[in-house]
Amino acid sequence: MEQTALRPKPMPGQNRPQAGGQRPVRRPHAAPRRGRRTRTLLLGLGAGTALLLSGIGIGLVAAAVTGIAGPSRQAPPPLPAAHATATAAPAPPGATLGVEVADGEKAGALVVAVHVPGPGYTAGLVRGDLVLQLGAARVDTAADLARAVTRSRPGKAVLLTVRHHSGAYQQLTVTPGLVT
Repeated sequence: MEQTALRPKPMPGQNRPQAGGQRPVRRPHAAPRRGRRTRTLLLGLGAGTALLLSGIGIGLVAAAVTGIAGPSRQAPPPLPAAHATATAAPAPPGATLGVEVADGEKAGALVVAVHVPGPGYTAGLVRGDLVLQLGAARVDTAADLARAVTRSRPGKAVLLTVRHHSGAYQQLTVTPGLVT
């Protein structure tokens, strides 16, 4: 009997015919490796080129839609001299509370976010508060709050009625700031 430790073992992928005259086992899933690197490299370069070109195409379409790289727009025709003075004045700066609001489930404007620093943060507004009244103006929607804030004078304190998330009502003093 032959010792197994001294018998040379075949390299992986190379099967030696056995002594009984049997053929080596054929493995159909083991493909030859010759030419595989070149084929993979060419396939990768082709896929990369296709992705690059499609990305450029998408970018050009997006730029044309948004008007970034599209044809330049012509300036509007000049206004007569009588109208030029009325439209040349910049819009006056408006007041702001420094909060983002949305319509509440019931009457009021729901505070979604409070800008730090800002007049709303200074007054004590927190996310989840429901603004019910600003000064003498009743607030039923977010648009009502926006109108009331624009009507208020920047720098002048205004009384703000709020219902907190816990259900407690509170009156806060807020001083709207300027938006420039």
